[in-house]
Amino acid sequence: MTGIILSGGENRRMGADKAFLPLAGRPLVAHVMDAMRRACGPIIIVTNSPERYADFGAIVVKDALDQRGPLTGIYSGLRRSEDEYNFVAACDMPFLRSALISYMEGASESYDVTLPKVRGMLEPLHAVYRRSLLPKIEERLRAGRKDIRGLLDGARVRFITEEEVDRFDPEHRSFNNLNTRKEYEEVVCSDWECRN
Repeated sequence: MTGIILSGGENRRMGADKAFLPLAGRPLVAHVMDAMRRACGPIIIVTNSPERYADFGAIVVKDALDQRGPLTGIYSGLRRSEDEYNFVAACDMPFLRSALISYMEGASESYDVTLPKVRGMLEPLHAVYRRSLLPKIEERLRAGRKDIRGLLDGARVRFITEEEVDRFDPEHRSFNNLNTRKEYEEVVCSDWECRN
């Protein structure tokens, strides 16, 4: 399974490039990569600033279509991937659990998308996508339909239940993404430990 990191956001709410904000002396994206490397093979970073990732030891690609948004990032990563199954997460999710990612890979066989459903909320940016979805994603994007959840309609979806998630991440920290300066500062100022 390939790991795909989406790092193409505009960072308007943060006011800085989230991927490179320091956490425990390292960029946020480095924490994401650490967890993915324990659960995945190749790592692909989708970004429109590829020069910033030259020293990260990952495959770096730009958006394959001239459209913004996470679905374009997923599409771009899947196009570059050589694996059928691909775990996708955002660059601002430093508390991923590699054991949960591996569990999701094992649960993905015969499904198009595997994603957690926690407290009634879907987690489409903590999900396994099959590469065979590429034509469907491209069709949606070219029609101007950029929402990820619409992709699930008609797809074979495996929902990872809250009880399943709890076995690996009872605090559900895997799904914490740092979108705002306040969220980032709360994490930096607290005692935290990245347990994988």
